[in-house]
Amino acid sequence: MDMRHVISLLLENESGALSRVSGLFSARGYNIESLTVAPTEDASLSRMTIVTRGSDETVEQITKQLNKLVDVVKVVDISEAAHIERELMMIKVRATGKEREEMKRMADIFRGHIVDVSESSYVIELTGTQDKLDSFVAAIDASLVLETVRSGVCGLGRGDRVLKI
Repeated sequence: MDMRHVISLLLENESGALSRVSGLFSARGYNIESLTVAPTEDASLSRMTIVTRGSDETVEQITKQLNKLVDVVKVVDISEAAHIERELMMIKVRATGKEREEMKRMADIFRGHIVDVSESSYVIELTGTQDKLDSFVAAIDASLVLETVRSGVCGLGRGDRVLKI
């Protein structure tokens, strides 16, 4: 059965590293649902978080193949144990007349922040799980959505679990 997996890896912060990781997925026909990457507290390393779906065996293969890449320092499937996930979404919505107050109320209900205001629109920033962000989008009138951008999942193991070299 295909399960959702959140794979976190440390890799050398060098040009081409992201391309090699994504190339590994595409060459083997694995889909990446979400991918985030940024430097860590150590500027020579980047942390990449990949969300994919597959059987435990498939994800084990992916992990083994990632470990073989020269740029990859460490790989862990953080979804195997307790972890925290967050995603950022900015959504531009039409906000005129009665819609203005309704959008403000929905942003408050979902603990979002209005980060830009114009005469006809709001940009609302939300952070949370994928489900929370999906629920916000489902709760508002689809015809009011002008534009949406999402960061993809970032995740950390809970408690003493740390991804370090």
